[in-house]
Amino acid sequence: MAHVMTAPPGGAQTAAAARPFLAALEQTLPPGRVLTRPAELIPYESDALTAYRERPLAVVLPETQDEVVTVVRLCHRHGVPFVARGSGTSLSGGSLPVPGGIVIGLNRLNRIVRLDPQQRLAVVEPGVVNLAISQAAAPYGLYYAPDPSSQPVCTIGGNIAFNSGGAHCLKYGMTSNHILGLKVVLPDGEVITLGGESLETVGPDLVGLFVGCEGLFGIALEVTVRLVPRPERYRTVLAAYRSLAAAGGACRGWWRRACCRAPLKSWTRWPSPLPKPP
Repeated sequence: MAHVMTAPPGGAQTAAAARPFLAALEQTLPPGRVLTRPAELIPYESDALTAYRERPLAVVLPETQDEVVTVVRLCHRHGVPFVARGSGTSLSGGSLPVPGGIVIGLNRLNRIVRLDPQQRLAVVEPGVVNLAISQAAAPYGLYYAPDPSSQPVCTIGGNIAFNSGGAHCLKYGMTSNHILGLKVVLPDGEVITLGGESLETVGPDLVGLFVGCEGLFGIALEVTVRLVPRPERYRTVLAAYRSLAAAGGACRGWWRRACCRAPLKSWTRWPSPLPKPP
Protein backbone atom coordinates (compact mmCIF):
# COMPACT_ATOMS: atom_id res chain seq x y z
CA MET A 1 0.00 0.00 0.00
CA ALA A 2 1.29 3.39 -0.91
CA HIS A 3 1.74 6.35 1.35
CA VAL A 4 1.13 9.56 -0.58
CA MET A 5 2.23 13.11 -0.04
CA THR A 6 3.32 16.20 -1.93
CA ALA A 7 5.38 19.08 -0.64
CA PRO A 8 4.62 22.81 -0.89
CA PRO A 9 4.47 24.49 -4.32
CA GLY A 10 7.66 24.38 -6.29
CA GLY A 11 6.78 22.63 -9.51
CA ALA A 12 8.85 20.19 -11.49
CA GLN A 13 12.59 20.53 -11.21
CA THR A 14 14.83 20.63 -14.26
CA ALA A 15 18.00 18.57 -14.08
CA ALA A 16 20.17 21.67 -13.71
CA ALA A 17 17.96 23.28 -11.07
CA ALA A 18 17.82 20.04 -9.10
CA ARG A 19 21.59 19.60 -8.71
CA PRO A 20 21.93 21.65 -5.48
CA PHE A 21 18.99 19.76 -3.98
CA LEU A 22 20.36 16.34 -4.94
CA ALA A 23 23.78 17.31 -3.62
CA ALA A 24 22.18 18.26 -0.29
CA LEU A 25 20.38 14.90 -0.15
CA GLU A 26 23.59 12.99 -0.82
CA GLN A 27 25.35 14.92 1.93
CA THR A 28 22.53 14.13 4.35
CA LEU A 29 22.26 10.38 3.82
CA PRO A 30 24.94 7.65 3.57
CA PRO A 31 26.00 6.34 0.14
CA GLY A 32 23.51 4.02 -1.53
CA ARG A 33 20.44 5.60 0.00
CA VAL A 34 19.83 8.29 -2.60
CA LEU A 35 18.98 6.61 -5.90
CA THR A 36 19.26 8.64 -9.12
CA ARG A 37 20.26 6.19 -11.87
CA PRO A 38 17.49 5.34 -14.36
CA ALA A 39 17.70 1.61 -13.64
CA GLU A 40 17.32 2.30 -9.91
CA LEU A 41 14.29 4.54 -10.44
CA ILE A 42 12.26 2.22 -12.67
CA PRO A 43 10.73 0.14 -9.81
CA TYR A 44 9.42 3.35 -8.24
CA GLU A 45 7.68 4.73 -11.34
CA SER A 46 4.31 3.28 -10.29
CA ASP A 47 2.54 1.18 -7.72
CA ALA A 48 0.39 -1.88 -8.51
CA LEU A 49 -1.62 0.29 -10.91
CA THR A 50 1.02 0.00 -13.62
CA ALA A 51 -1.06 1.74 -16.31
CA TYR A 52 0.25 5.04 -14.94
CA ARG A 53 3.96 5.78 -14.61
CA GLU A 54 6.15 8.74 -13.75
CA ARG A 55 9.90 8.57 -13.20
CA PRO A 56 10.94 10.43 -10.02
CA LEU A 57 13.85 12.81 -9.80
CA ALA A 58 15.33 10.58 -7.09
CA VAL A 59 14.39 7.94 -4.53
CA VAL A 60 15.45 8.43 -0.92
CA LEU A 61 15.67 5.50 1.51
CA PRO A 62 15.77 6.82 5.09
CA GLU A 63 16.22 4.40 7.98
CA THR A 64 15.29 6.63 10.91
CA GLN A 65 12.57 9.12 11.74
CA ASP A 66 15.12 11.92 11.97
CA GLU A 67 16.28 11.20 8.43
CA VAL A 68 12.69 11.44 7.16
CA VAL A 69 12.28 14.81 8.88
CA THR A 70 15.55 16.08 7.41
CA VAL A 71 14.54 15.04 3.87
CA VAL A 72 11.11 16.67 4.19
CA ARG A 73 12.72 19.92 5.39
CA LEU A 74 15.10 19.86 2.42
CA CYS A 75 12.17 19.38 0.05
CA HIS A 76 10.37 22.30 1.65
CA ARG A 77 13.45 24.52 1.46
CA HIS A 78 14.07 23.74 -2.22
CA GLY A 79 10.40 23.60 -3.26
CA VAL A 80 10.64 19.98 -4.42
CA PRO A 81 7.46 17.83 -4.40
CA PHE A 82 7.64 14.42 -2.80
CA VAL A 83 5.65 11.22 -2.44
CA ALA A 84 6.14 8.87 0.50
CA ARG A 85 5.92 5.20 -0.45
CA GLY A 86 5.39 1.97 1.46
CA SER A 87 5.17 -1.39 -0.28
CA GLY A 88 3.51 0.08 -3.38
CA THR A 89 0.59 -2.37 -3.37
CA SER A 90 -2.01 0.34 -4.00
CA LEU A 91 -4.28 -0.21 -7.00
CA SER A 92 -5.26 3.46 -7.19
CA GLY A 93 -1.98 5.12 -8.19
CA GLY A 94 -1.31 6.11 -4.60
CA SER A 95 2.46 6.23 -4.86
CA LEU A 96 2.70 7.62 -8.38
CA PRO A 97 5.60 10.12 -8.28
CA VAL A 98 5.01 13.82 -8.86
CA PRO A 99 6.79 15.16 -11.98
CA GLY A 100 10.13 16.59 -10.92
CA GLY A 101 9.70 15.28 -7.39
CA ILE A 102 11.24 12.55 -5.26
CA VAL A 103 10.00 9.36 -3.65
CA ILE A 104 10.65 8.79 0.07
CA GLY A 105 10.67 5.04 0.68
CA LEU A 106 9.59 4.16 4.21
CA ASN A 107 10.05 0.37 4.23
CA ARG A 108 13.20 0.59 6.35
CA LEU A 109 11.32 2.30 9.17
CA ASN A 110 10.02 -1.09 10.25
CA ARG A 111 10.42 -1.22 14.02
CA ILE A 112 7.73 -2.24 16.46
CA VAL A 113 8.70 0.33 19.08
CA ARG A 114 6.49 -0.99 21.89
CA LEU A 115 3.78 -3.59 22.44
CA ASP A 116 1.63 -3.26 25.56
CA PRO A 117 -0.69 -6.27 26.00
CA GLN A 118 -2.20 -4.81 29.15
CA GLN A 119 -3.33 -1.64 27.38
CA ARG A 120 -3.95 -3.57 24.15
CA LEU A 121 -1.90 -1.30 21.95
CA ALA A 122 1.29 -1.24 19.91
CA VAL A 123 3.51 1.63 18.78
CA VAL A 124 5.01 1.00 15.35
CA GLU A 125 6.84 2.80 12.57
CA PRO A 126 5.14 3.32 9.17
CA GLY A 127 7.17 0.66 7.36
CA VAL A 128 5.96 -2.17 9.61
CA VAL A 129 4.04 -4.77 7.59
CA ASN A 130 0.39 -5.09 8.62
CA LEU A 131 0.61 -8.81 9.44
CA ALA A 132 3.77 -8.34 11.53
CA ILE A 133 1.75 -6.50 14.18
CA SER A 134 -0.61 -9.44 14.60
CA GLN A 135 2.30 -11.88 14.70
CA ALA A 136 3.98 -9.88 17.47
CA ALA A 137 0.72 -9.67 19.45
CA ALA A 138 -0.26 -13.35 18.96
CA PRO A 139 1.48 -14.66 22.14
CA TYR A 140 -0.85 -12.40 24.15
CA GLY A 141 -4.03 -13.54 22.41
CA LEU A 142 -4.32 -10.23 20.55
CA TYR A 143 -4.14 -9.08 16.94
CA TYR A 144 -4.48 -6.04 14.69
CA ALA A 145 -7.86 -6.43 13.01
CA PRO A 146 -7.79 -4.28 9.82
CA ASP A 147 -6.72 -6.34 6.81
CA PRO A 148 -6.95 -4.77 3.32
CA SER A 149 -6.48 -8.27 1.83
CA SER A 150 -2.76 -7.65 1.33
CA GLN A 151 -1.63 -7.86 4.95
CA PRO A 152 1.49 -10.00 4.32
CA VAL A 153 2.89 -7.16 2.16
CA CYS A 154 1.19 -3.81 2.82
CA THR A 155 2.55 -1.43 5.46
CA ILE A 156 0.76 0.40 8.21
CA GLY A 157 1.79 3.78 6.76
CA GLY A 158 -0.04 3.05 3.52
CA ASN A 159 -3.05 1.69 5.40
CA ILE A 160 -3.26 5.00 7.25
CA ALA A 161 -2.86 7.07 4.08
CA PHE A 162 -5.88 5.40 2.49
CA ASN A 163 -7.91 4.45 5.57
CA SER A 164 -7.81 0.88 4.26
CA GLY A 165 -10.78 -1.38 4.81
CA GLY A 166 -10.99 -4.95 3.61
CA ALA A 167 -13.14 -7.96 4.45
CA HIS A 168 -12.83 -7.49 8.23
CA CYS A 169 -14.34 -4.00 8.27
CA LEU A 170 -17.89 -5.40 8.57
CA LYS A 171 -17.18 -6.24 12.19
CA TYR A 172 -14.14 -4.18 13.10
CA GLY A 173 -14.48 -1.02 11.01
CA MET A 174 -11.84 0.76 8.94
CA THR A 175 -8.23 1.58 9.75
CA SER A 176 -9.34 4.86 11.37
CA ASN A 177 -11.20 2.89 14.04
CA HIS A 178 -7.92 1.32 15.18
CA ILE A 179 -5.49 4.24 15.22
CA LEU A 180 -5.12 5.88 18.62
CA GLY A 181 -2.21 8.26 18.06
CA LEU A 182 0.23 9.54 15.48
CA LYS A 183 3.60 11.23 15.38
CA VAL A 184 3.66 13.19 12.13
CA VAL A 185 6.04 15.33 10.12
CA LEU A 186 4.16 18.09 8.31
CA PRO A 187 5.07 19.29 4.78
CA ASP A 188 7.22 22.11 6.20
CA GLY A 189 9.18 19.71 8.41
CA GLU A 190 7.45 20.46 11.71
CA VAL A 191 6.89 17.37 13.87
CA ILE A 192 3.63 17.12 15.81
CA THR A 193 1.72 14.52 17.85
CA LEU A 194 -1.95 13.70 17.29
CA GLY A 195 -4.11 11.65 19.64
CA GLY A 196 -2.52 9.46 22.29
CA GLU A 197 -3.02 6.01 23.80
CA SER A 198 -6.66 6.25 24.86
CA LEU A 199 -9.89 5.47 23.03
CA GLU A 200 -11.37 8.59 24.59
CA THR A 201 -10.33 11.87 22.97
CA VAL A 202 -10.98 15.51 23.81
CA GLY A 203 -11.58 18.10 21.13
CA PRO A 204 -11.50 17.62 17.35
CA ASP A 205 -10.63 14.17 16.04
CA LEU A 206 -7.37 15.13 14.37
CA VAL A 207 -6.29 11.49 14.09
CA GLY A 208 -9.47 10.74 12.13
CA LEU A 209 -8.76 13.77 9.94
CA PHE A 210 -5.23 12.56 9.17
CA VAL A 211 -6.14 8.93 8.47
CA GLY A 212 -7.33 8.68 4.89
CA CYS A 213 -5.89 12.04 3.79
CA GLU A 214 -3.65 10.19 1.29
CA GLY A 215 -0.60 11.73 2.91
CA LEU A 216 -1.45 15.32 2.00
CA PHE A 217 -1.27 16.48 5.63
CA GLY A 218 2.06 14.84 6.44
CA ILE A 219 4.00 11.61 6.84
CA ALA A 220 3.32 9.36 9.82
CA LEU A 221 6.57 8.64 11.65
CA GLU A 222 5.13 6.61 14.51
CA VAL A 223 1.70 5.02 14.89
CA THR A 224 -0.16 3.84 18.00
CA VAL A 225 -2.58 1.09 16.99
CA ARG A 226 -5.34 -0.62 18.95
CA LEU A 227 -5.17 -4.38 19.41
CA VAL A 228 -8.22 -6.60 19.93
CA PRO A 229 -8.65 -10.12 21.38
CA ARG A 230 -8.30 -12.92 18.88
CA PRO A 231 -11.59 -14.86 18.39
CA GLU A 232 -11.68 -18.22 20.15
CA ARG A 233 -12.70 -20.04 16.97
CA TYR A 234 -13.70 -19.51 13.36
CA ARG A 235 -16.36 -21.28 11.31
CA THR A 236 -16.48 -20.91 7.53
CA VAL A 237 -19.87 -21.13 5.80
CA LEU A 238 -20.56 -21.29 2.05
CA ALA A 239 -24.18 -20.53 1.14
CA ALA A 240 -25.88 -20.15 -2.26
CA TYR A 241 -28.79 -17.81 -3.08
CA ARG A 242 -30.79 -17.02 -6.18
CA SER A 243 -30.21 -13.26 -5.95
CA LEU A 244 -28.04 -10.65 -4.26
CA ALA A 245 -31.14 -9.37 -2.46
CA ALA A 246 -31.74 -12.79 -0.92
CA ALA A 247 -28.08 -13.05 0.09
CA GLY A 248 -28.21 -9.57 1.67
CA GLY A 249 -31.32 -10.51 3.61
CA ALA A 250 -29.62 -13.62 4.94
CA CYS A 251 -26.61 -11.57 6.04
CA ARG A 252 -28.87 -9.25 8.01
CA GLY A 253 -30.38 -12.26 9.74
CA TRP A 254 -26.98 -13.67 10.62
CA TRP A 255 -25.87 -10.32 11.99
CA ARG A 256 -28.94 -9.96 14.21
CA ARG A 257 -28.25 -13.41 15.66
CA ALA A 258 -24.55 -12.57 16.14
CA CYS A 259 -23.69 -15.53 13.93
CA CYS A 260 -21.66 -13.64 11.37
CA ARG A 261 -18.97 -11.58 13.06
CA ALA A 262 -16.09 -11.89 10.63
CA PRO A 263 -15.28 -11.36 6.94
CA LEU A 264 -17.97 -11.66 4.28
CA LYS A 265 -17.32 -12.22 0.60
CA SER A 266 -19.76 -12.66 -2.25
CA TRP A 267 -19.64 -13.93 -5.83
CA THR A 268 -22.07 -12.99 -8.57
CA ARG A 269 -20.88 -15.99 -10.61
CA TRP A 270 -20.46 -19.49 -9.32
CA PRO A 271 -16.84 -20.55 -8.92
CA SER A 272 -16.45 -23.86 -10.75
CA PRO A 273 -17.02 -26.67 -9.92
CA LEU A 274 -19.69 -25.63 -7.36
CA PRO A 275 -23.23 -26.35 -8.58
CA LYS A 276 -25.92 -23.68 -8.83
CA PRO A 277 -28.61 -23.75 -6.14
CA PRO A 278 -31.68 -25.81 -6.99
